[in-house]
Amino acid sequence: MRHSIRLRCAPDAVWDVVGTPGRLPEWWLGVESCEVDGDTRTIMTRAGLPMPERLLTVDPDLRRFQYRITSPLFVEHLSTIDVHDLGDDTCLTVYSVDAEPAVLALVIGGAARAALAHLPELLGVEPVH
Repeated sequence: MRHSIRLRCAPDAVWDVVGTPGRLPEWWLGVESCEVDGDTRTIMTRAGLPMPERLLTVDPDLRRFQYRITSPLFVEHLSTIDVHDLGDDTCLTVYSVDAEPAVLALVIGGAARAALAHLPELLGVEPVH
């Protein structure tokens, strides 16, 4: 599952938010808090469910962030966030998720769509349609 948003701003402004593991609660509305320790991030959902994650890639040059949820709810999980400079004073932020069981990819994908939709307000910019 993949969702994206195009924003009228520099890609580094978006990357500063989505590429910083500890800033997840600022833009992902279903996350109450998170703790980062090395390559481990544990988020606490607003429903009170802790969700452990392994940070796989945090690459500021590519503006790529990848993580794997390691909760026993998942057989497999991989989420990727990419921020692309479109060269016209806009950028495209893409969130992709694969998970087993597949229904969990739908749940995360829906939450990701809402999180991406929150970015314009957080950054004070306009989405490009």
